[in-house]
Amino acid sequence: MKKLLVIVGATAVGKTAYSIKLAQQLQTVILSADSRQFYRELNIGTAKPTAEELAAAPHYFINSHSITQDYNVGQYEREALALLQKLFEQHETIILTGGSGLYIDAVCKGIDEMPEVPEQLRTNLNQQLENEGLALLLEQLKALDFAYYQQIDQANPQRVLRALEVCIASGKPYSSFRKNQPTPRPFAIEKIGLDRERQDLYARIDARMDMMLEQGLLQEAQNLLPYRHHNALQTVGYKEIFDYLDGLYDWKTCVQLLKQNSRRYAKRQLTWFRRDEEINWVSIK
Repeated sequence: MKKLLVIVGATAVGKTAYSIKLAQQLQTVILSADSRQFYRELNIGTAKPTAEELAAAPHYFINSHSITQDYNVGQYEREALALLQKLFEQHETIILTGGSGLYIDAVCKGIDEMPEVPEQLRTNLNQQLENEGLALLLEQLKALDFAYYQQIDQANPQRVLRALEVCIASGKPYSSFRKNQPTPRPFAIEKIGLDRERQDLYARIDARMDMMLEQGLLQEAQNLLPYRHHNALQTVGYKEIFDYLDGLYDWKTCVQLLKQNSRRYAKRQLTWFRRDEEINWVSIK
């Protein structure tokens, strides 16, 4: 049976280098499951593979979409499965890698069908997040769907926004649409989780952020200001700079927050992946 080899782990743990080395050994290709590396306009802040890394092994879902497109995990699932069907005609094993747990799960297990959400509602909720903060949105979600409110990562604005928009658009709790029944796939799945000592991982995260800033992350964020309401930009690496540009704090504080929030993001990623008992963890140095 054909095999999908899934490489997961926290940001900056070394997934890109590890996946490229495996792809070269197996003479195969890599599908990205990073929900921000899809976008052509997001480069420095998403830690995309370099030109040399992209040339070292064929990659898919890197620079595949524009930030102006409304792209979600359901579309990604459909496109990724269709692409895998074609690629498996040429390869016995294909690599899927990324730190976006929901997108990994979409390919491996499938996601529940959700109702359509009007774009204006999504825009309004993003504006509310920007103006009033996450705490008020959490209170709304608590009132509309207490069951999911208790389960959700309450520090993740994308998850909160997604649940809230479904509640409001449908008039039903978000949790009522979640069946959590995996969809069988026509290929075997093997999952590898990359792990490092926490101190080592955090040092790598800080060093990566310093490099991003040297490469021009501030200028990239300034260029993306017109698109700041998009979900892809409601994330670590851009939101902190948008707040700095709004005058909420000075540059030194901004850099501190960029590093601190990146470390917190890594912790949330690990919490997500640790729940998956199918992942075989490998310690790397």
